[in-house]
Amino acid sequence: MHQRKSKRILIYLFLLIIVSSISNNSINNLNLSKIQNIKISGLDQSDNQILLTKIKYLTSENIFSINKIEIENLLNSNALVDSYNVFKIYPATINIEIEKTKFFAKTNHKGKNYLIGTNGKLLIIDSEYNDLPYIFGKLNINEILKFKIILDESKFNYDQIKDLYFFPSNRWDIKLKNGILLKLPNNLTKETLNLLNDILKKNVKENYSIVDARIKNQVILNEKTE
Repeated sequence: MHQRKSKRILIYLFLLIIVSSISNNSINNLNLSKIQNIKISGLDQSDNQILLTKIKYLTSENIFSINKIEIENLLNSNALVDSYNVFKIYPATINIEIEKTKFFAKTNHKGKNYLIGTNGKLLIIDSEYNDLPYIFGKLNINEILKFKIILDESKFNYDQIKDLYFFPSNRWDIKLKNGILLKLPNNLTKETLNLLNDILKKNVKENYSIVDARIKNQVILNEKTE
């Protein structure tokens, strides 16, 4: 009986060694598998290729050991990237899906002209975006993004804006493409913009140059002078 038990123990030990060897070899082979493919989508083809070139060093790394933080830092520093998802597709593919930022205005910062994206980042200006409104005043990205959100939530048509003026008091003026200047109050709300939008529509044939809403509960319409 004792000999049988001893034989069984030896057999189990032998099987355990074989299984462990197979598992270890499989893991080692998998760990040695290099990344074969990196796919980037969401930007223009040339911009996708530029980004791909910057992270091509990952092709020499293992999919389990890549530094995801490095990829995120690279994507977060790109002015064209609004949001993204990074997927590992085993055994050897990295898939990066990008949502491109939308540029909504231009501005000057330290003597250079820039585009402002919905991601709050700046990009050296391109002639392709000449039709965007120009923001005058000291650059304050947080206030610009807050203002853009209010505009988007209102009924106001952003496409009719020619220029934007930002003042140190955090107040805005809007110059429309038809020449009308809207003087907006501090603590602007979408309700105020909706009211101004309605006034402009009702008085579309009137010869106004300034619509002043700076005083609470008042809107003053100034006619153009000959």
